[in-house]
Amino acid sequence: MAATGVDKVFDELGKMSVLDLVELKKKIEDEWGITAAAPVAVAAPGAAAAAGDGAAAGGEEQSEFDVVLTNAGDKKIQVIKVVRAITSLGLKEAKDLVDGAPSPVKEGVAREEAESIKSQLEEAGGAVEIK
Repeated sequence: MAATGVDKVFDELGKMSVLDLVELKKKIEDEWGITAAAPVAVAAPGAAAAAGDGAAAGGEEQSEFDVVLTNAGDKKIQVIKVVRAITSLGLKEAKDLVDGAPSPVKEGVAREEAESIKSQLEEAGGAVEIK
């Protein structure tokens, strides 16, 4: 059976590193004017409203999180690349952020996005906290 174009693209995606996938995501967002974060932003207020009185009675649950790079680790260049992909900062600004660790990478994001950013930075070799 001959491989289709979709199969070929799927196979190539499987061979890509996380950094390549982050760059691909950014390029798709820039090229087509879409964002992968939009569904999370739309879903978060609805989820908070659904919790309603239950959340108020037990104290409010945190809905916004800050991702803080605590240490760049041994692979500082890889961490800088991920910071640039996540934040759209220039090279100098991303390097300054990494060199100044502990530094906030993203603030006020949903838990899912914070966890995604944390895993990307940890895979690149950085140490990260979510506050």
